[in-house]
Amino acid sequence: MSSSAASGASLPHDDLLEHLSRTTVLGPAEASRVVADVLAYFAETTEEYVRRRHGELQARGLTNDRIFERITAELPLRRVRAPELSARQLRRLVYG
Repeated sequence: MSSSAASGASLPHDDLLEHLSRTTVLGPAEASRVVADVLAYFAETTEEYVRRRHGELQARGLTNDRIFERITAELPLRRVRAPELSARQLRRLVYG
């Protein structure tokens, strides 16, 4: 029994953690880490997402023109739709 269950408190997403542990090869600790990673990913603001993706794509050797084109295509696919941003607005998010 988990400490939260023993105390009567329920952690957010306990049902999801139990489901993942039951239906995958993930143990409880691994399932908890995966859920935390996914929630953190979706909690990113548009600005944080743009900066992170810019760094990732730049590390792959893409030019800014290609990077901003790709980020522009990715933003509408985010869980919470981001506003449409021009290449200039994207640059300002990255470089200030």
